[in-house]
Amino acid sequence: MCTYKWYALIFMVITDNVLSSFLKTRSDTEEICAPLEIEDYVIQPIVDVSPPKWHLGHSTWFFEEFILSAFVDGYQRFHPEYAYVFNSYYESIGKRVIRTNRGNLSRPTVSEVYEYRDYVTAHLQAFLEENNDPKILKLVEIGIHHEKQHQELLLTDIKFILGNNPLFPKYNETFTENPVTYQGLEYITIEEGMYDIGYKGDEFCYDNELGLHKVFLQEYAICNRLVTNKEYLEFINSGGYQNSLLWHAEAWDWIQNNHIASPLYWHKIDEVYHQYTLRGLEQLNTDASVTHISYYEAFAFSQWKGERLPTEFEWEAAQALFTWGSRWEWTESAYVPYPNYKKAPGALGEYNGKFMVNQKVLRGGSVATPQNHTRPTYRNFFHPHLRWQFTGLRLVKDI
Repeated sequence: MCTYKWYALIFMVITDNVLSSFLKTRSDTEEICAPLEIEDYVIQPIVDVSPPKWHLGHSTWFFEEFILSAFVDGYQRFHPEYAYVFNSYYESIGKRVIRTNRGNLSRPTVSEVYEYRDYVTAHLQAFLEENNDPKILKLVEIGIHHEKQHQELLLTDIKFILGNNPLFPKYNETFTENPVTYQGLEYITIEEGMYDIGYKGDEFCYDNELGLHKVFLQEYAICNRLVTNKEYLEFINSGGYQNSLLWHAEAWDWIQNNHIASPLYWHKIDEVYHQYTLRGLEQLNTDASVTHISYYEAFAFSQWKGERLPTEFEWEAAQALFTWGSRWEWTESAYVPYPNYKKAPGALGEYNGKFMVNQKVLRGGSVATPQNHTRPTYRNFFHPHLRWQFTGLRLVKDI
């Protein structure tokens, strides 16, 4: 076969893979929303939680803004003002509804947002069936993973919306968010030495994973499993939330000002702790990994145990030796760029780089993370007080 035909065949396969992944991702997002009632789509209890309707529109706007409007001749936007409504934080793109006001929009309606999704999905499918430009396929791949991120946010935001309803409504009785995957406790020794950090494959990754470099690590021992609810209960019952010596000063102010005395979604009923889950209110499963804790709480617990949190480099160097993925794991590392980090040009450069300040790195994934989305080098990041995500902790001992 001629060389150019081989190239054509390769690009055809790549295009088909990207297209099928795109269509499945679009379908998966809508499947997440299937159990919702119409009233659930618009709620925004706090600034960090976006309404499900907004997630549906924003993940659609991303494809329309960065691909269809940029590369399809004569493309007509579904609605001229949707870019204003569904832009998130891309300052270079234009003005937008401020984040706190996303829940104030009764229009567009839920049905109109689904029409918007169908419109953009159909146009992008038709475009991809006729176009195999690697640059465009790369942008589509970014958009796919961007939507996967919003699938995770959808589940956690839906949980916050329903979990702050006094009726504790069920989202889905089949959703398992507290898998018990660890039995015994063991500390794994990692030898002193130089370790490679960062992504070095040829599949998709985010720019904040790039800049493959070496770090020197002192010898340490990392726990083979996450801290459990039972262990965290011991911290609570020992007066952990009342002992100022365990907390950063900023964290102590946070728990005092917000009356924090347990993880998010814990409720003490007749002296027994219960936990709101996506299956409704359940008695606390003490064997499950603790979740919905802030960095502040993870740090205080580690102090109480006389141990510490791993750095993101220690976590990455050891991750092949333990099971991970049911909880995002707090690390002791600040979210900063790797050596030789380069932001993408244009608006897509706002995706990660602009957030590299005042945040902590989390590693792993969670029960809300879509399949084929996370990697050992994946770097999530949140402000230290946030805990609405499925966040937990793993301990480290110095040797």
